[in-house]
Amino acid sequence: MDALDRIVAEVRAAGGVADAVGMDLADRSSIRAAVDRVEKLHGRLDGAFNNGAAIQQPGPLDATSDEDIDEQFAVNFRSHWTAMTAEAALMRQGGGGAIVNTSSIGSRRANPALPAYGAMKRALNSITETAAVTWGRQGIRVNGITPGGTATAMIDAWETKSPGVIDRINAATPLGRMAEPREVAEVAAWLLSDRASMVNGAIVPVDGGAGA
Repeated sequence: MDALDRIVAEVRAAGGVADAVGMDLADRSSIRAAVDRVEKLHGRLDGAFNNGAAIQQPGPLDATSDEDIDEQFAVNFRSHWTAMTAEAALMRQGGGGAIVNTSSIGSRRANPALPAYGAMKRALNSITETAAVTWGRQGIRVNGITPGGTATAMIDAWETKSPGVIDRINAATPLGRMAEPREVAEVAAWLLSDRASMVNGAIVPVDGGAGA
């Protein structure tokens, strides 16, 4: 929460409105409580960027533990389902809104190094598209993004467990490098904005061409 509190302080110091609340993505009640706090503070929700994920222990399909599968299901799939349904309920009160879910390039193809992670992210793509069709006539747009390698703590943790991952990602990316988090956030911000008012049910690659 320290990092979030610093960002909130910076936004407020610049004259903006910001608040932060911690949550456990594996705990459905925690996610719903965060959306309830938005309603309490603002009375409405216009946009939501569901950007949670957990990396699994790298390894082949037949060596993936039940514990890893359970965590991947809870964090990389069910948390987004829970968040979307709570967010959409609040958005309806304000006449609509936009939701963006973070999936992964690993959802678009076979993922032998991270099989449970890839499977849950592919399932997330499916419910993202289903939500877009289900809620579109209620004024709620739902889209997803599939980042490739991105310079985050999660990639650093994967590199520690499997040295050489970052070099392999860079070599497989036509732009020759990983994305900065800001570059991924810019795509999410566009999808949440009115500039993307006719974009619904899209799964947008943000991978430097690695998935092409």
